[in-house]
Amino acid sequence: MSSALFTPIRLGEFTIPNRIAVAPMCMYSADDGSATDWHVQHWMSLAMSGAGMITFEATGVERRGRISMNCTGLYSDANEAAMARALAPARRVAAPGAVFGVQLGHAGRKASTQLPWLGGGPLTPEQDAWQTVGPSAVPFAPDWPVPEALDEAGIERVVAAFVQAAERAHRIGLDFVELHGAHGYLLHEFLSPISNKRSDRWGGSLENRMRLIVTVARAVRAALPESMFVGARLSSTDWVEGGFTVEEAIEVASALKAEGVVYICASSGGNAHDQKIPLGPLYQVDFATRIREGAGIPTRAVGLITTPAEAEALLREGRADMVALARAILADPRWPWRAAYELGGEPYAPPQYLRSLTTVKHWVVEEDDD
Repeated sequence: MSSALFTPIRLGEFTIPNRIAVAPMCMYSADDGSATDWHVQHWMSLAMSGAGMITFEATGVERRGRISMNCTGLYSDANEAAMARALAPARRVAAPGAVFGVQLGHAGRKASTQLPWLGGGPLTPEQDAWQTVGPSAVPFAPDWPVPEALDEAGIERVVAAFVQAAERAHRIGLDFVELHGAHGYLLHEFLSPISNKRSDRWGGSLENRMRLIVTVARAVRAALPESMFVGARLSSTDWVEGGFTVEEAIEVASALKAEGVVYICASSGGNAHDQKIPLGPLYQVDFATRIREGAGIPTRAVGLITTPAEAEALLREGRADMVALARAILADPRWPWRAAYELGGEPYAPPQYLRSLTTVKHWVVEEDDD
């Protein structure tokens, strides 16, 4: 029986060679939004993994939309040129048919933060903190700054920034963009009643709360050629009472599908400082299953998927259409090579690395013997 993980999948106009996606992972290594030498080596490493889908990290559509000072952006010509420079060598070493995209986002009230290894909390005025924005003047946590509630002009500016960043992604030569509607950032903040206390057309009912992400999706889809596809990441639940729910996520996914979004990466949490997440292997997979079934859209499962057997099983059982790896592929950039051998396939490796495959195969055989 052929491996489900190594079965091609069609998204937009692309046939992707396998169901392994590299999840977007912030590297906190940019210079005023521009990718650096760190990104050149990092993206090349991810590309050489053999994954069929590589998603570059959360990238701010405007300068104030960055999570931290060192997060990538696509709001300037310099950002665009730097990302193009880093993409080119990654493409040259990637598996045939692999697709590259960028996750476009706006950090909203969770912008202007310190680097994670320095605490990750909000920047202080002495650290050049900037004014954050959100749907309402509600801080992320009691000790966080109060964001400025966006007015109509501010919302229009955000939508335009997403469109402009998507157009830059097209000029760079990327194959897709992913809209970041998760983890407590701006599009998610509008979706969630925890952070969205508005009483106008952007708040209240789910139809109003989803208006921003749907508007962004429609505008981005219209700005891009059909040769590029559009996906979205959603936090399927806030993990707190009175927050955004998976039932609502299904409705949002259906609305996004109607606007031309072709997949949903089903994540969770990030919008409440007192969230209670039951962390464990495959803890978010059921969200991917429910959205897949409820909205009739391909889904990408993500979150503590660490072994090829886990990934294979959830795909074979129809619980999702793809798997996205983050920590696992940072720990082992050759994870897809091992998965291919473990599941009875042949991995792709650049010709310069072919002589290492016998070693990888030997490791897998030894693990099986144990």
